[in-house]
Amino acid sequence: GLRIEPAEIETTLTTHPHLTHTTVQLREDTPGVQHLVAYVVPTAGMTGPDEAELRAWAGDRLPEYMVPSFFVTLPELPLSANGKLDRTALPAPELPEAGASRAPRDAREEIAAGVLADVLGRPSVGVDDDFFALGGHSLLAARVAARLREALGGECAVRDVFELRTAARLAARLAQRGEGSGEGRRLPVLAEAPARRTDRPELSYAQHRLWLLDALRGTGTVYNVPVAVRLRGPVDAEALRAAVQDLAARHEVLRTVIAEEDGRPYQRVLPAERAVVPVEVRDVSTDRLRAEAEAAGSYAFDLERDLPLRVTLLRAAPDDAVLLVLLHHIATDEASTGPLLADLSAAYAARCAGRAPEFAPLPVQYADYALWQRELLGEAADPGSVAAAQAAYWRGALAGIPAELELPADRGRPAEPTFRGDVVPFTVPASTADGLARLARTTGATPFMVVHAAVAALLHRLGAGEDIPLGSPVSGRGGPELDGLVGFFLNTLVLRTDVSGDPRFTELVARVRDTALAAFAHADLPLEAVVEAVGPERSRARNPLFQTMVTYHSAPESARELFGAPAEEFWVETGGAKVDLELAFGTLRPGSGFEGGIRYAADLFDASTVETLAGRLVRLLEAVAGDPSLPLSAIALMDGAEREQILSGFNDTAVALDGPATLADLVAVGADRAHGPALVFEGAETSRPDFEAAVNRLAHLLIGRGVGPESIVAVALPRSADLLIALHAVVRAGGAYLPLDLSLPADRLTYLLDSGGPVLALADAASAAQLPPGPDVPLVVLGSPVVEAELALQADGPVADAERVAPLLPRHPAYVIFTSGSTGRPKGVLIEHEAIVNRLEWMQHAYG
Repeated sequence: GLRIEPAEIETTLTTHPHLTHTTVQLREDTPGVQHLVAYVVPTAGMTGPDEAELRAWAGDRLPEYMVPSFFVTLPELPLSANGKLDRTALPAPELPEAGASRAPRDAREEIAAGVLADVLGRPSVGVDDDFFALGGHSLLAARVAARLREALGGECAVRDVFELRTAARLAARLAQRGEGSGEGRRLPVLAEAPARRTDRPELSYAQHRLWLLDALRGTGTVYNVPVAVRLRGPVDAEALRAAVQDLAARHEVLRTVIAEEDGRPYQRVLPAERAVVPVEVRDVSTDRLRAEAEAAGSYAFDLERDLPLRVTLLRAAPDDAVLLVLLHHIATDEASTGPLLADLSAAYAARCAGRAPEFAPLPVQYADYALWQRELLGEAADPGSVAAAQAAYWRGALAGIPAELELPADRGRPAEPTFRGDVVPFTVPASTADGLARLARTTGATPFMVVHAAVAALLHRLGAGEDIPLGSPVSGRGGPELDGLVGFFLNTLVLRTDVSGDPRFTELVARVRDTALAAFAHADLPLEAVVEAVGPERSRARNPLFQTMVTYHSAPESARELFGAPAEEFWVETGGAKVDLELAFGTLRPGSGFEGGIRYAADLFDASTVETLAGRLVRLLEAVAGDPSLPLSAIALMDGAEREQILSGFNDTAVALDGPATLADLVAVGADRAHGPALVFEGAETSRPDFEAAVNRLAHLLIGRGVGPESIVAVALPRSADLLIALHAVVRAGGAYLPLDLSLPADRLTYLLDSGGPVLALADAASAAQLPPGPDVPLVVLGSPVVEAELALQADGPVADAERVAPLLPRHPAYVIFTSGSTGRPKGVLIEHEAIVNRLEWMQHAYG
């Protein structure tokens, strides 16, 4: 709503003493993103002022909305043939690079950064980057305000964008407005925590959960966290040892063991001089580096006796080594890696220089955080506490949650999990990663929310149902005091995804975003307290509330240098699995793909099954990155080979039938070759000659009653020798049998008889009494005097085709079976002789 005259801006800029000519143009180099760009020509013989100086100079003389977004210095303005300004020859401004920035503290910061990036037409923006320094202006600020109101809720005015300028500040302001004065209440309490420290500080809630798991089931190496780097330069072993002790002296949590008093655990912080961290340095061959690193990473910590930190340096050559910093999860999390390596590197540099490191004091220690956390939450029994309010939210959000997610496992769940596991890696190409990042920006979501939706969609398509609960770690670092601290600040949230109604993927992302934002607003309550509040069915065999986790690594890239030497990440596998499946995604970075992995419980899954799962996940991500409007049912999960196998390979069951073409003939050939009893029932054996004679006599009787090809005979007999004789006799007579389960309701049996239309029914005295009245089907009651007398008159020799009512052909029915029926009504399926003979021949070929 403000009028901007470029000529007015040009006139103002031309008054600068070091500029000769200027022109101001409105450009739209990125579709939908317009910028004011000032092109300036310095006075002859001068280099001219830089962009920052020009921006400040113009800002003192013009309203902020008239200050150009970009200043481009040219030796002269381009002119056309008739001497006028050639606007088409003016170069596009170079977008300034986003500065190095910390990882977002929470989803709100990540969403706000995504909104700023999308409005600026950039692939990414750091949470602390100045919106206006990157080319923002008043029109774009209005779009930012509108998008933030939609994505995060709460009031956001254009003035807020001008005043706050960064994603982090905007997210904090909206959180404050949306949740009252909570942010202002929390941080002073944390700052005061050190003054109220007790001699025996309690564990944080996250630590308490790991301590309980360790005490109850002995988690072994499942919660080991190896941080390993390959160093391409010399390492001073003595300086390393000293630096590791400096690191433990700086971070109390690294010299803390868990002690108990009256059954209650507490943090026993050892004095720095008594806390000696084990540091092992040894020489190994290059081909043994990985094996030795994984062996060192498999150390089982004793939380009561061991410090939660061990360091191993494996030297393959003077300038080639692997540094393994092994921690127990009770003392660290993903966001701790940055400050840990930075402090270790600073201490090492100081020790190499012959001095102690000079660290700036940490404002708080981890034990202070644990105290603050408990004071913040209060007691769940207090209705006015944060804990009580958040417990009420989780009871509602997780009411009726599935006890167990149905996953495509290879084996049943053991009563006691072993926690053995492994990882199947996967790679997502750059084009897919760019599409996913773009989808996150345009939907007001985070990359984590997009991949979370993808996992929910995948599990739904694989048969897990429409209610998909997934676990996800969330950082508990609520303030800047904690940014440089090593410790276990994570909590685990249960994010429940509704995938009903075959939604489009964009709609599913919106559902995930809404659920996640509500959950993040109640993320202080620890998982164990959530479990207690919801009260799910407990089992030692599975994790409560969720059995699949999704993790997204949004931390900045690790330093490419450590100890003054080039460094690169060195993967160390510890071989554990906390839950059934854990799908981990690397950071989505514009212009490059990302790595991921699926950690699986070996109790349930084979590696080949998880490899198939990973392939389907990547295909799903590629599909929704290309077209996020696809409904879930339209996403192709199988590759060409798998589709061909299902459509053709599994159905390629035809067998050349050189022998018998009917079931009757096939059985006859088998009987000629077989030895021993024909069947055994309740300890009584029937020999093959006796069985054959009984079958043939009944078959001749049935033929005499009109049974032949295309006749259906109902068989209403209990499990017995007579049942087997009856089924064989019907087939040998040329008819098709229809088995009746007498435990079914009477109306269901009536429906089967009506639909099947049998010409007669075989029963014994007891089962005949259980048949429903009508329809009028002639009944042959085995064991009755009349039938027994008639059977005694029948021939017991083989049934010849000429004796049948008509010749028995391969396309004649052999039996009729009724399915359960998807509509509630059973459906009859007629099986021909050639079909069942083909099946039996194929099975004999396949299985022997």
